[in-house]
Amino acid sequence: MNFFRFNVSHLNLYPVRAIYMAEMMRTRRTLLQSVVSPVISTSLYFVVFGAAIGSRIEEIGGVSYGAFIVPGLIMLMLLTQSVSNASFGIFFPKFSGSIYELLSAPISFFEIVIGYVGAAATKSVVLGIIILATAGFFVPLEIAHPVWMLLFLLLTAVTFSMLGFIIGIWADGFDKLQLVPLLVITPLTFLGGSFYSIDMLPPFWQGVTLLNPVVYLVSGFRWSFYGISDVSIVASVVMILLFLLVCLATIAWIFRTGYRLKP
Repeated sequence: MNFFRFNVSHLNLYPVRAIYMAEMMRTRRTLLQSVVSPVISTSLYFVVFGAAIGSRIEEIGGVSYGAFIVPGLIMLMLLTQSVSNASFGIFFPKFSGSIYELLSAPISFFEIVIGYVGAAATKSVVLGIIILATAGFFVPLEIAHPVWMLLFLLLTAVTFSMLGFIIGIWADGFDKLQLVPLLVITPLTFLGGSFYSIDMLPPFWQGVTLLNPVVYLVSGFRWSFYGISDVSIVASVVMILLFLLVCLATIAWIFRTGYRLKP
């Protein structure tokens, strides 16, 4: 079956709903780990960076440092949680062997992806909104472009949930599930302007930082809050759409070849 020629009119919502609800129920069973832990971690960031360090840093682009780091913190949690939720969601059926029942069922590849990626993206978006509400208790917030903010939030969650889906299929052990989030996603986010503006760096390191794709996501997301950004909003949108297409093409290749799915 061609992944990209799937007819939306033939979409079977019953298996999509079953996969989606099963993943959401797993989140409710691990509520402390899935929601409470990231919120507490974000609160600690605000206490350390916003209160202790932020009081000694001048405003950046007319925005207080505590408020400036809010989009970066949300993006940090959004990227890591999207990847982790989606990767574990598809890896566990592989680990238990139930993935073969799923693949042999009358379910299209498109429906499988919608179920798992949709659930992971939903959890990440909800978590992002909770962290945004939590940030309001620490710093005054303003959202200059709320529609763009929600669009960036949704696109980023879906895109990195697809990346997590790919990692979950690629991983052959629980240790590899955390390999990419810990050694790739988190460092790129910290070095992508989450806690500073790249204009504060020397010219050479500004050029190096622009090679980091997360810079465009954080910058576009921050622009939706305060109207300031390190790169143009067009570049941010193009980068996330390009990454989305790459993930779609990779998933299509995985299902077409059976990579790490077939024994």
